[in-house]
Amino acid sequence: MPQPMNRAERLFQLTNVLRGRRTAVTARTLAEKLGVSERTIYRDIQALELSGIPVEGEAGVGYRIRYDFDLPPLMFDRYEILALILGSRMVQAWSDPELATAAGRALDRINAILPDDLKTLADQPTFLVPNFLASSPLPELSGTLRRAIETRQQLQLKYRREDGQISERMIDPLGMIYWGGKWTLIAWCHLRCSYRQFRPDRILHLTELGSHFETTSTHSMEHYMELVREEHESGC
Repeated sequence: MPQPMNRAERLFQLTNVLRGRRTAVTARTLAEKLGVSERTIYRDIQALELSGIPVEGEAGVGYRIRYDFDLPPLMFDRYEILALILGSRMVQAWSDPELATAAGRALDRINAILPDDLKTLADQPTFLVPNFLASSPLPELSGTLRRAIETRQQLQLKYRREDGQISERMIDPLGMIYWGGKWTLIAWCHLRCSYRQFRPDRILHLTELGSHFETTSTHSMEHYMELVREEHESGC
């Protein structure tokens, strides 16, 4: 479940929504968009007004921010903006729904405070990340794996290997890597007593065991990547 926004984040989001509209937005619409009560919206509007943001409107009618009001621009150059936009679009297209939604919010924040010349850059369709080319058909599963990695939750997998054989594995999920075409789960496999890679689209069933693991200097994503680098540098 997505975590609720704190008040500072909500006020920022509310400012962005109001700045993006030419007509007044009702408190009910704002409340639905931000997932809070209308009473909370009224309090937030008052907080924005007290902070000096020129909110126009009134309860029962709607609210807007004066069109000529500008937040301070982000101190990014054109290439930095392009990198942020492209990265956010990749997350939207190729990650689980929770991260994709967060990436969308990040893009809204960036677009809301860009100067006009950089807004033109952001709107250009030159660099696209189409989600219909994403390799994983299981975004919800990817979300479960991500949360298991974050909480160090041990998992039981029913997995279809490349040769078509079915195997059961108990794993410690350590991280996910996007190898330029597909996501790969990196985990410590208790059956093999070593690091193993698993493709999420070959996971047939996933069970959270309710037990946790600890990472160490020889049992972690960092250690795995060290081994990969060493193997790459040696040419093996």
